[in-house]
Amino acid sequence: MPTRILLEGRPGVGKTTALRRLAALLRTRAATGFTTEEIRQSGARVGFALETLAGRREVLAHVDLPGPPRVGKYGVDPGVMERLALPSLRSAATEEATGRLVLIDELGRMELACTAFRHAVDALFVADVDVVATVHTHRDPFTDALKRRADIEVVQLTPANRDVLPGKLAARLQQPPTHGEPPSHG
Repeated sequence: MPTRILLEGRPGVGKTTALRRLAALLRTRAATGFTTEEIRQSGARVGFALETLAGRREVLAHVDLPGPPRVGKYGVDPGVMERLALPSLRSAATEEATGRLVLIDELGRMELACTAFRHAVDALFVADVDVVATVHTHRDPFTDALKRRADIEVVQLTPANRDVLPGKLAARLQQPPTHGEPPSHG
């Protein structure tokens, strides 16, 4: 059965940093996916950039973008999700990609504003791929439904465990898969 982990944490706890460390620690396992990062000007947050694990980067949300959609003071460019995030997520969800690892930072309001992204995430969570995704602690119908699924493990990321958790997850995800028992579909 694939590993499906949601790293849940409050804003600023280090979810992005933990996911990037996890990606860097994976020695025997190729991963696909993306991270997001604040864009700051003169110390103030003005937007967010999305960067694929392959190094492609674009502005996802910015105070100067008109939207729609808008999340808070930020206009969001759903085209960034279409161009950067979705190709790797969709290919990872196909049968040919069995055994792949997908890292997603994050299942947040800006990313979930893209309907195609929500569909791609749904497809990943039923595919034979391992997924580690970050998620806020705030309530959201999409992420709340994922958190309730029996096949998903919710791991709390806190200041106390954020430095050791990436190493523990990397060791776990690099274990050879166990074969012989068919996946459960119930």
